[in-house]
Amino acid sequence: MDDNRQILLLSTSTVFGSAYLAYAEREISEFLGDSKRVLFIPFALHDRDAYAARVRKRIASLGYQVDSLHEASDPRAAVAGAEAIFVGGGNTFRLLKTLYDLQLLDAIRENVARGARYMGSSAGSNIAGPTIRTTNDMPIVQPPSFDALGLVAMQINPHFVDADPNSKHMGETREERIAQFHEENDTPVLGLREGAMVRVEAGVATLLGSAGARLFRRRRPPVELRAGSLIDGFVKGAFA
Repeated sequence: MDDNRQILLLSTSTVFGSAYLAYAEREISEFLGDSKRVLFIPFALHDRDAYAARVRKRIASLGYQVDSLHEASDPRAAVAGAEAIFVGGGNTFRLLKTLYDLQLLDAIRENVARGARYMGSSAGSNIAGPTIRTTNDMPIVQPPSFDALGLVAMQINPHFVDADPNSKHMGETREERIAQFHEENDTPVLGLREGAMVRVEAGVATLLGSAGARLFRRRRPPVELRAGSLIDGFVKGAFA
C-alpha cells in the first residue's frame, strides 16, 4: 500500500532574531507546493482571531490563502476537504482538548492518509506523535486522553534544549525528563532543537534545518542527528 503521508513538523514557529516562520520559509514553500489554500488550526492559543490574522499575513506572503478552522460552520467538513493543514503552536493540552471536543482527530488522520499535507509547529508537532506525554507545556486544561494523532510513530519534544554545564538551575534537564519518560514507556522520542524540522514524504523522514536533533530510545544511548539525516522508524507503525 502506498504511503501518502506528507508531513512537515517544525520545532518552533520563531527562532531568536528571526521573524515568524522566517527560518523555515523555503521548506514551507517547498512543502506546500501547488496547494492553493491552507486550513489553519488555531486552538492552541486563546485569542484565535489574532492568531489567525498573524498566520494569514505570513502565509499569504508565501502565496497561499488561509482559512481558519475556528471560523468554519462545519469544522469536520472543513478538515475533510482541506488540501493542506497547519496546526500552530501554543498550549498542547488546550489544543488536544479542543480537537477532542470537536471530534476532529479522526477527520485529520483520514485526510492526511489520503494525501493532505500536514504541517505542525511546536504544539502542532507534538500532537502528530502517538501521545502528548513529551510536551513541555503545563496542563492548563484536561483532554479526555493524552492520545494524539499518531501520524508518526515517535514522540516529539519540540524546543529541545541541551543541558548547560555552567547552569546553576537545579531542576531536571530536558534529557533527564525524557529519561523519566523511558522509565515508563518504550516509544522513541525525537528532541527537536529550535530551528530543526522533519519532513516526511513517501514513508521517509528527513531531518531539516540548522539546529539538529537528538534521538532518545529506551535503554540505549542518545543519538545525535544532523540536517540531512534519515530518521529510521519515525513513520513506521503510525496509524496502526
